[in-house]
Amino acid sequence: MLTKNKAEQKSKGRNFLYPKKPSGKLYNYRKWVSYGLLLCLFSFPFLKYKDEQLVLLNFLERKFVFFGLIFTPQDFYLFAFAMLIFILFIICFTVVLGRLWCGWACPQTIFMEMIFRRIEYWIEGDAIRQKKLDAQNWNAEKIIKKSGKHLLFLLISFAIANTFLAYIIGSDVLYKIITEPVSKHSSGFISIWIFTAIFYIVFAYIREVVCTVICPYGRLQGVLLDNQSLIVAYDEQRGEPRGKTSKDIQNNSKGDCIDCGLCVQVCPTGIDIRKGTQLECVNCTACIDACDEVMLKINKPKRLIGFYNNDFIKLRMPFKAGLKAYGYATVLFIAIVLFSSLIYKRQIVETTVLRASGTLFQIRPDNTISNLYNAELINKTNKPINFIFKSANNTDSILFIQNDKILPKEGTIHLTFFLIRKPNEIKNYKSEVEFEVVANDKTISTASTSFFANPK
Repeated sequence: MLTKNKAEQKSKGRNFLYPKKPSGKLYNYRKWVSYGLLLCLFSFPFLKYKDEQLVLLNFLERKFVFFGLIFTPQDFYLFAFAMLIFILFIICFTVVLGRLWCGWACPQTIFMEMIFRRIEYWIEGDAIRQKKLDAQNWNAEKIIKKSGKHLLFLLISFAIANTFLAYIIGSDVLYKIITEPVSKHSSGFISIWIFTAIFYIVFAYIREVVCTVICPYGRLQGVLLDNQSLIVAYDEQRGEPRGKTSKDIQNNSKGDCIDCGLCVQVCPTGIDIRKGTQLECVNCTACIDACDEVMLKINKPKRLIGFYNNDFIKLRMPFKAGLKAYGYATVLFIAIVLFSSLIYKRQIVETTVLRASGTLFQIRPDNTISNLYNAELINKTNKPINFIFKSANNTDSILFIQNDKILPKEGTIHLTFFLIRKPNEIKNYKSEVEFEVVANDKTISTASTSFFANPK
């Protein structure tokens, strides 16, 4: 019912799928996981923690916030490192559990299967009724059902677009776009509707093509999987040869698979899991539930389709993580430790001090020697900071030409000053000098540069 041969598909164009409504134990688990992830997705950009949006991914201004931790443009290397760790996690996850991420945690799958398809089942009915509705001529029933479905699709796409923009530009800015006149935020208003249209087209028409053609992860899966990887698979040794059940209990020539086709009918990407591992499989486990239901009805053990590795299917070897999995896990662990250390050492104020270009040292009337410097202080927090800028060497003194005492939130200030050093402190022509930024009697940032003077 779901698939046709490839030659027929090519001749007639795309073959739209009508997957049968899934049910079962694993599907119920997946629903609750999806509801939890959807709750997080729709709430995180609108919740506040430490006066900041809980999660913000503002690529336009290069500002990223994760649970109170603010990353400024100067911390972009940390954000890039975090993305690398996320990719390593997905790779490690895939090596061990196959494409389970796609079926259980990917936003595309969650929106498609847990929201849009469920609306379709609610309004149009199961697969057979949907197919019949699409085939029939336009009448009042078809117009009402199609209009109602696509209206809901548009409303949900609008909500997703607003949530997406809240992550990108911030919920406060989004609120202004929505509440203030369109003329003040024309670009933001247009962006909302562009993203609404994109999401609507994806979930109303493109659908599983995102997973089977557009997303590169399915192709990457073939490189990452090995014989020890757990995947949704058909136990061909137990199931073959296929055939209908027989009342003759002495006839044991057939396998457990009765070739009912339910595993194909419930598949959201329209594949036959019995043909082996395929890049279109998103490990949604719908085929497992469907097959288990049939096995119970014919008094056969469950899990003819289940989470297996190739070594178990072919050699009946128990699951054991391979060297590849341990290798990726080790790299991931090292990356997490390194990232954690960088976060721990990260300063809330970034200080850069440079000698003023084109200047030499100066001998002052009291025989002390000074160098002219420019300093830049960047506040990485969302609160202003009262600070003191000083030399780490208490015998040095600073004469400010341009000075500020308050570092604005997420702001930058520039200082211009002379560092004055006594002659008896100068041992070499070039020596290192360290500066400290102190707030509430605590050093919150340091910077070092060079001091030049002729020793005496």
